[in-house]
Amino acid sequence: MKQHIEHIMGMPINITTVHDNQAAVKEAFEYFRAIDNQYSTYKPDSEISKINNGLPKDAWSESMKLIFDLCEQTKEQTNGYFDIKRNGKIDPSGLVKGWSIKKAADLLLSKGVKDFYIEAGGDIQSYGLNHKKQAWRFGIRNPFNRNENVKIISAPGYGIATSGTYIRGQHIYNPFKPAQSITDIVSLTVIGPDIYGADRFATAAFAMGREGIRFIDGLAGFEGYLIDSDGIATSSQGFKEYVI
Repeated sequence: MKQHIEHIMGMPINITTVHDNQAAVKEAFEYFRAIDNQYSTYKPDSEISKINNGLPKDAWSESMKLIFDLCEQTKEQTNGYFDIKRNGKIDPSGLVKGWSIKKAADLLLSKGVKDFYIEAGGDIQSYGLNHKKQAWRFGIRNPFNRNENVKIISAPGYGIATSGTYIRGQHIYNPFKPAQSITDIVSLTVIGPDIYGADRFATAAFAMGREGIRFIDGLAGFEGYLIDSDGIATSSQGFKEYVI
């Protein structure tokens, strides 16, 4: 088993493969760098920074237009809780991360890499089996003790995304109460058909606070696990099927 880690998009990205394919992994990391160069709000020359500085829509790339369409679709699907506008600026990173992980995984699959996972900032897409010919297993971290896992889950071929404030602080906000910090919950993990869906819905559900787990429970094909500020966990009805 081979683990490759590079720091891109402001976080460590881990691509772990059972059978080493350095060329495919290198291409995946190059893809992540291209995404960072296009969508990073911290890079003044990125396309998203230029848009925030007034770049007209007819000058946007087709891929940027697609991302904006997907963000608007997600906003509608989440009753407005997924919103990329804040303080007069636009930041689509809440969708771009999961979307790019899924695209990088598709790239690896197209290159013949079958048994692997990609993890970036707590979001995971896995395929195939590990080096022991078993389904990949991943831990949900205890937000009050980062050295401890509260659950071990296995969801082969699915995406697993965790939104929380215990590492990055208050970086997710409720668009209906933008000045108010989200303090009633600390962690929300979502399992979905792929990381693109799991990540965007985890972001929106976290913005809903305690009601977020009900939203996930009502989404066909998705399951969730919420930990509130008192350390009390609530899961969706089918979440237990993924717990080891």
